[in-house]
Amino acid sequence: MYQASQKRYDHMIYNRVGNSGLKLSAIGLGLWNNFGSVDPIANQKAIIHQAFDLGITYYDLANNYGPEPGSAETNFGRIMATDMRPYRDEMVIASKAGYVMWPGPYGNWGSRKSIIASADQSLQRTGLDYFDIFYSHRPDPETPMEETATALDQLVRQGKTLYVGISNYNGKQTAAMTKIFESLGTPYIIHQPRYNMFNRQVEQDLFPVLQATHKAAVGFSSLSQGLLTDKYLHGITTDSRANKQTIPFLSPVQVEQTLATVKRLNEVAQQREQSLAQMALAWNLRQPALASVLIGASRPEQVVNNVAALEKLKFSESELATIEQILTEQPAIDWNAGRS
Repeated sequence: MYQASQKRYDHMIYNRVGNSGLKLSAIGLGLWNNFGSVDPIANQKAIIHQAFDLGITYYDLANNYGPEPGSAETNFGRIMATDMRPYRDEMVIASKAGYVMWPGPYGNWGSRKSIIASADQSLQRTGLDYFDIFYSHRPDPETPMEETATALDQLVRQGKTLYVGISNYNGKQTAAMTKIFESLGTPYIIHQPRYNMFNRQVEQDLFPVLQATHKAAVGFSSLSQGLLTDKYLHGITTDSRANKQTIPFLSPVQVEQTLATVKRLNEVAQQREQSLAQMALAWNLRQPALASVLIGASRPEQVVNNVAALEKLKFSESELATIEQILTEQPAIDWNAGRS
């Protein structure tokens, strides 16, 4: 039986989520990849154990995470039942609905029918009584925002989630949803955008809205699907994520387009006595709007290395200026290139 480390809270940083009472670990574990039906359950357990032992309390799921869709929630539920159940009240567990999950018109997007059914299915797969946070995974262009918002509000009132969030909404959409949630009295506290050194649009569009409304963000794709690590500094291996056509947002083309920039950023990281991944995570957390950044992991050692980013979060003005110059000189990246 798993026994959590008694020192698990000694070094982790916990940030308040906007003006809510909730705090999140500055680094959270995302289960987008490596937790599906095709992945060894023993390795999944080892990663979650390591994360919890290091003070990571935020665990991020979605209905369609796998592969197969739904299997990440199922596997997480198995691990909760056998290993983590005694620690449930020390964990913030989130899931989402909004991307395609099952056939037909109700297994996708943000209708009340889809949101409620998906949340019920996710609770069944995980074996949980409730989620701490449940998100609308993306805006639905054909469903009124009021309908999506009231569906999330209903989940709170039914005791199926404590808080709600939204993900992948732009600044204007977020401001509109915030007003609806306020009128309903819904505990909407958080947004989950893609954010990293190569994806910065939210700095001008979304983050000002969050700060003005006293909400927070948890960033996903924090290392740009592995681009902002040392993984590709010496070429693309056959088993790398960039060569797996099932993985969105990354292909050998993007690796080639960013390699020169990544090498320059790695030099800055070495001068800071950090790995590139550690520096990239620290750089993300410099943003006041970010309460937490998500990491993925294929083995426990990656969790250890990424959490070590918290040992050196401060940047000098010179370091920030150098990083900004490097990023400014990066040519536009074609994120659709190389995809079939």
